[in-house]
Amino acid sequence: MIGEAIGPMDRLLAERACERLIVDFVRRLDLGDPGSVADLFTANGVWEWPHGGRRIEGREALRAYFGSRPADRLSRRMMTNILVTVGSATTATATSYLATYRVDGYVDGMLPPRLPANVGHYEDTFQMVDGEWLLATRAVFLPFGGDTERLPTLPRDS
Repeated sequence: MIGEAIGPMDRLLAERACERLIVDFVRRLDLGDPGSVADLFTANGVWEWPHGGRRIEGREALRAYFGSRPADRLSRRMMTNILVTVGSATTATATSYLATYRVDGYVDGMLPPRLPANVGHYEDTFQMVDGEWLLATRAVFLPFGGDTERLPTLPRDS
């Protein structure tokens, strides 16, 4: 199927499905169950951060990695400039830009504005598996970034 010509409607549907995966990934990290992002990957899918030397392979390892996020972490990721390129009826690639706002030690309420913790881009590959588009690989590149800020612990009322 590689190199097989696909029609414009199938191409459009594939692009949209892959765009949705990209947005669903960050929604699950920020607002849902972080470990569930593993369900968006193929069974042997890979997430990696080449600069940081992290490489996680396989759904269960991905579930454990993303599920280990601190419970008091507040994050919001902005995704933009999503460009999906369909290679065939079963493969696609994408590049998308991200800005991540993130703090640890969050309890409740509204925080003062702050700069993003990271700004960079993802490079993704997708595969159609049993009629569903899934991430095969996701690499994150962060030319701008820093450690996650930890909010000060506030004393509790007695």
